[in-house]
Amino acid sequence: MAFRLSNSLLGILNAVTFLLSVPVLGGGIWLATRADGTECERYFSAPVIAFGVFLLLVSLAGLVGACCRVNCLLWFYLVAMFVLIVVLFCFTVFAFVVTNKGAGEAVSGRGYKEYRLGDYSNWLQKRMENSKNWNRIRSCLQDSKVCKKLQDKNWDQTQFFKADLSPLELIGRHS
Repeated sequence: MAFRLSNSLLGILNAVTFLLSVPVLGGGIWLATRADGTECERYFSAPVIAFGVFLLLVSLAGLVGACCRVNCLLWFYLVAMFVLIVVLFCFTVFAFVVTNKGAGEAVSGRGYKEYRLGDYSNWLQKRMENSKNWNRIRSCLQDSKVCKKLQDKNWDQTQFFKADLSPLELIGRHS
């Protein structure tokens, strides 16, 4: 009884994951094939497609393994999920280590925090100081129209300094 319930639950979860992987994969393909796509969209299309394919294959293996009781597919599913969890854990730790000290400092009389490149890890500093990387980042900021949105607000200097700006809006004002 418990074996059937766990297989049924595993099958349902993998069917949902399979259905969710289709729009992820489709979105990545759409980003890659857009004729007027920006460099930023093209840059992110490959990881989105890879993640969509990975999700599709793993969920399909889990679904078939659970429904048809195919042990080798269930082992593949188990190993793939373990690898996914380890990779996500490593990425999270990496993100915290790289950005650990870069929380921004409050500046008196201003509604936003001041962010300095020197507050971040040496690895991130080197990536940002590289003109090729910075041009790519600036291109993505321009594509997102961060600066245009700030310009459309038509603030005077006092309103700007008191505004609660996000780090992206602050980068946009310097680019």
